[in-house]
Amino acid sequence: MSTIVRTLRNLRRVGFKDAAHQMQNIGDTKAGTLIGVDRWGNKFFENMSEELPLRTRWVDYKDAEYDASHIEPGWHAWISYMVDAPPAADKILEGGIRHWELPEHRPNPTLSRSAYKTYSTTRPKINAWNPVAAPR
Repeated sequence: MSTIVRTLRNLRRVGFKDAAHQMQNIGDTKAGTLIGVDRWGNKFFENMSEELPLRTRWVDYKDAEYDASHIEPGWHAWISYMVDAPPAADKILEGGIRHWELPEHRPNPTLSRSAYKTYSTTRPKINAWNPVAAPR
């Protein structure tokens, strides 16, 4: 949660439209420099001067309904502070379609109806007790 002064300062820096978008999606207003855009249209920002440690990098997702699997591996390494240079500056982490990747994004189905559910192929060792009540 930020202070009113900080929110108004960031409102002046980013504009009313972007500030409203940030309040809708992340619940805070942040102003920073655009570091890069991945192939799915997500924007990555950084502000080293005013933000708290480990909150200096953030992503603005293209879609309103998002999850963490919408980030490419190189950008994920940068945003979680595993590497210092963004993938646009690092040749090894640079994005691109690899031969084993799907060309379109497939969302993570965890906690949805299409999630993987295990089932057992062995018979249970304990049988449930079915009480039999005598008629009165």
